[in-house]
Amino acid sequence: MKKYLLLIFCLSFGVSQSQIIRKYSNEFLNIGAGARGIGMGGAVMTSQDDVYSPMWNPAGLNGITRDWQGAAMHAEYFESIAKYDYLAYAKVLENGVFGVSVVRLGVDNILNTTQLIDTEGNIDYDKITKFSQSDYAGIISYAFNPGGNPKLDVGVNAKIVYRNVGKFASGYGFGFDVGAIYKADNGWKFGGVLRDATTTVNFWSVNQNQLSTIVNGEEFNPAPTDKMELTMPKLNAGASKLFNINSSLYVLPEAGINVDFAKTAALLSTDFASITPYAGAELGYQKMIFVRLGVNRFQSITDIEDLQRKVSFQPSAGIGIRYRGLTLDYAISNSGIGGSNFYSNFFSLKLDMGEFRND
Repeated sequence: MKKYLLLIFCLSFGVSQSQIIRKYSNEFLNIGAGARGIGMGGAVMTSQDDVYSPMWNPAGLNGITRDWQGAAMHAEYFESIAKYDYLAYAKVLENGVFGVSVVRLGVDNILNTTQLIDTEGNIDYDKITKFSQSDYAGIISYAFNPGGNPKLDVGVNAKIVYRNVGKFASGYGFGFDVGAIYKADNGWKFGGVLRDATTTVNFWSVNQNQLSTIVNGEEFNPAPTDKMELTMPKLNAGASKLFNINSSLYVLPEAGINVDFAKTAALLSTDFASITPYAGAELGYQKMIFVRLGVNRFQSITDIEDLQRKVSFQPSAGIGIRYRGLTLDYAISNSGIGGSNFYSNFFSLKLDMGEFRND
């Protein structure tokens, strides 16, 4: 169990590294929110135009034209070990749209058995305690038309991050996202978002006395650089166009790329940047019933059994139904790699008060 606790801490904080730049810092903010976007494989950089937009492209908030919207999402990963929740609110103002979002990803009720056996070898089950490893984020967003140009939407996220590993460590961070969507005359939309545009900084505080109980019983003193980490910028860009099949049926495809400015397991990877494609589509009937498919996270991996290089990807699918101003969406996505069976379910709800008042 001590090894398990140490693993959790290392994954959350990177205690064994001395560098302050982490490739996968604050990755919980890259999951996205809303079963619609997840069902389409994240291919919503230009087509997510509601209260869920801050998690994809904050410029999409400008698609809200009346009153206010509220949203909630819940998901569980790896047989309910990890839980992901999202709450959001967006309000139309005189010169733009304001939004606020709250995100949590956590693993709760982790057993702490570091005090189970005393120095004399006696076992006392009453000494077992529980703790949580949780990541939180508060996001304030604003979207507008620069210069009153109706073809261009611009949005900004200001993020405050709090991460906690029980009594062992906690960290605070802040950063910004900047996004834009351009609507061409021929119906095409082009957009992108630069996440952590100025880099996101996390400052960690380590409880050395608590952590020493799981690091070979010795006092743990992190290097000075281990108390701060930087999340480097990431670029997501895409294009979409809506095609009306008839008066009741439409299809909305979108495709794009995710760019990490670091060397990763992506299909196209260099020391400067790594590029991964994504694609998705939504089939809608009378803007009431929706079916979605998507694919994302293409990676080149090594199979542990035959040591052969293979390409893995993350498929997803979903459905949705809307009645007046209330929309309920569901998505399922493979959260593992290499064709694993780790499927996660996502449920999200959206309330559009503008549609209710209009009716």
